[in-house]
Amino acid sequence: MEESSTRFGLDRIGLKMLRLLQGNGRLTNAELAQRVDVSPATCHRRTQRLFDDGYIKHVRAMVAPDKVDRGALVMVGVVLDRSTPESFAAFEAAVAKLRFVLDCHLVAGDFDYFLKIRVANMADFNRIHGEQLIGLPGVRQTRTFFVMKEVVDNAPLDF
Repeated sequence: MEESSTRFGLDRIGLKMLRLLQGNGRLTNAELAQRVDVSPATCHRRTQRLFDDGYIKHVRAMVAPDKVDRGALVMVGVVLDRSTPESFAAFEAAVAKLRFVLDCHLVAGDFDYFLKIRVANMADFNRIHGEQLIGLPGVRQTRTFFVMKEVVDNAPLDF
């Protein structure tokens, strides 16, 4: 019998499953079941429920950027020329199509958006900046930050 809900609508087994899968998405159902002390059938049902209820969005491999010629990480602050829902929507639709953009966040403060971009090197970034970034809808200004060292990147959520 499963325990009643606790944090985030999950019991201790569900939370433990999330933590374990976040640390290693390649755990087999049998390994996960053993670590949370439930049967494999129960583990499979509970894992499926974590997906169905939106706790786990998807599972993917973390590719080493330098192994695929994307060793340079660049953060770009973007200021739009207008702060209207239409200008935000146009920018967001256009930036979502750019495959080199890893993340795009609407932010408060001096910038409207921050982009996280992976490229081969500075020359590669210079090319895409001139050919694509400054031509995005509504872009008035960009400020570029080349990452010198990745101290923490894509850390697991703490809950």
